[in-house]
Amino acid sequence: MSSSGSVALPQPDRVIDLRGDVCPVTFAKTKIALEEMRIGEVLLVRLDYEPASRNVPRSAALYGDEVLAVRQAGESEWEVLLRKRVD
Repeated sequence: MSSSGSVALPQPDRVIDLRGDVCPVTFAKTKIALEEMRIGEVLLVRLDYEPASRNVPRSAALYGDEVLAVRQAGESEWEVLLRKRVD
């Protein structure tokens, strides 16, 4: 998992904006989005709830998906980049 911009990251195949949502809704919507994608595709999740910046990647990894990056995108915004690995 990368948290810096030094590694070239893939362009997302899909972006979901979950700003305004809180846990557990953030991961539920992330999981639904991943289920609609094909294996190998990349999902960018935008968040503004700090606990979700930890919980979404942790839960995705537990379900078998790859966490490519978690990065702060603003004063109180985060982006989580995930690659779908399981159906």
